[in-house]
Amino acid sequence: MKLKFCGAAGTTTGSQHLLEINGKKILLDCGLYQGRRDDAYEINCNFPHFDPKELDAVILSHAHIDHSGNLPNLTKNGFDGNIYATFATRDLCQIMLSDSARIQKSDVEYLNKKRAKKGLPEVEPLYSEIDAERCMRQFINVGYKRPMMIAEGVTLEFLDAGHILGSAQILLEINDKEDGKTKRFLFSGDVGRGDNDILRDPDAAKDIDYLLMESTYGGREHELGTKADDRIATILNRALEKGGKVVIPAFAVERTQQLLYVLHQLFEEKKIPEVPVYVDSPLAVNATEIFRLHPECFNKEVYEFLFEKRNPFGFEGLTLVRSVKSSKELNAKKDQSIIISASGMCEAGRILHHLKNSIADERNTILFVGYCAQNTLGWKIREGWEKVRIFGAEYPLRANVEIVDSFSGHADHSELVDYFNAMSGTKKKVWLVHGEEKRSNILCDALKDIHQGEVSVAQLGEEASF
Repeated sequence: MKLKFCGAAGTTTGSQHLLEINGKKILLDCGLYQGRRDDAYEINCNFPHFDPKELDAVILSHAHIDHSGNLPNLTKNGFDGNIYATFATRDLCQIMLSDSARIQKSDVEYLNKKRAKKGLPEVEPLYSEIDAERCMRQFINVGYKRPMMIAEGVTLEFLDAGHILGSAQILLEINDKEDGKTKRFLFSGDVGRGDNDILRDPDAAKDIDYLLMESTYGGREHELGTKADDRIATILNRALEKGGKVVIPAFAVERTQQLLYVLHQLFEEKKIPEVPVYVDSPLAVNATEIFRLHPECFNKEVYEFLFEKRNPFGFEGLTLVRSVKSSKELNAKKDQSIIISASGMCEAGRILHHLKNSIADERNTILFVGYCAQNTLGWKIREGWEKVRIFGAEYPLRANVEIVDSFSGHADHSELVDYFNAMSGTKKKVWLVHGEEKRSNILCDALKDIHQGEVSVAQLGEEASF
């Protein structure tokens, strides 16, 4: 039995891990590498660590693009097996992969302009919306805690990861023909914090022998607990007193819906003034509709809220913006408002237009509620750069910048350690992935202090036998 690290080793993007079991090749996740356009395009075009045609199955932990986004390219290049995912993950991928295809097209147009200046030939998008649709035909839906045999000697079970809607830990019970032993292997996927406004807590897995675990926030603690409504209310009240807008870059899936739920509560409790709220992201609008279809993912409070015939993600004064025309009209408005727009890292999407119009005005506030990878525009604004580039032009950063990490969908260092400790079993070997090298190493040292088994930080292209 072998495990090969094909992505998200030494970085937080491009999750891909290859298992070879009983003569079968099973890929865990098939995410896009996200970074500088030129680098990302070259990395995502190819699958240097395996041949897509030789894969027997893919198991998807969740719908975030850094975990699912290269699936259409995989199928385009010859993979024709099953893609196993939870019901909610499948529904989110339906909208997210087609949205990703549109972004690919836009990115390639930008790349080709640069290549033309250098006399280089044009390149093609990684995949089209048609490729994304065809990929969806290969999905097989599996509910939480519903074991399913997916190959000879390999039984899959999804456990709730509490990260986004439909997110799962991937538990494989394996009868290894090579040595005749039964082994329980767990891939954590991305681990949620627990006590989430919307979702259930991560399940504690049992009797785990081998663990592939994320390490995004190794060595870092979130500044607040997960319930931070009062902190949000304070920031919004202070921001609105200035007479300006509040612009919130937010991931279209999970973060936007969590914000809407919190804002709903704050308005009901009259903790913040009633101002218009806009969600300006077609993907976020579609994702919000999908959320209401999956009560199986909700915690007790939201579940009961939903079945009281109330919409947890809708309230008076909320406008969901779909069309480009309406988005442009919103940009022209001078009135006070709260604008939630994607992408959360400010690398693409309508958020760029809102930042362009708001960033130089000291009356405005930019509120970050999630992770921004290094060197992204969002990261630069969070770090307080004096000037940033938007659409090729420089803008001074005069708007107030606020950060609330309690909305992060990722467990912090202490929460990762708690997650690890809650899991029973020998955990003979533990590999850490999905983290920048510094973060993974800090978590690795912490786990070595409390655990007798072997703990290591995975290296890209490395292969482990067990």
